[in-house]
Amino acid sequence: QVQLVESGGGLVQAGDSLKLSCVGSGPTFSVWAMGWFRQAPGKERDFVAAISRTPSKTSYSDSVKGRFTISRDNAKNTVYLQMNSLSPEDTAVYYCAADLTVSTMAPTTEGSYDVWGQGTQVTVSS
Repeated sequence: QVQLVESGGGLVQAGDSLKLSCVGSGPTFSVWAMGWFRQAPGKERDFVAAISRTPSKTSYSDSVKGRFTISRDNAKNTVYLQMNSLSPEDTAVYYCAADLTVSTMAPTTEGSYDVWGQGTQVTVSS
């Protein structure tokens, strides 16, 4: 059974940086596309970033492009989200997700993902 566990969330001030991690179980992590989504209070869950299997392609939402970077370390079964220049608008629960189909894409839609983590809270104070 595939499981994803996020970590690295917390309370930071505007302008600070934070790095989220997501560890996946299973021997085939390297062939999964991985994504990060976020859900702010009272809002729908939105796409943040995605990375395809190696060699990796990446996708970003317009709201985080240039500030956030997604990367992966297949030897550690881990995907990262480096978040810089954080603002209060980035406050949300952040979820990682795995697309278990074998493709070369970096999907941006929720329906493309098969497994989700439990989420980690990121709070940015002004």
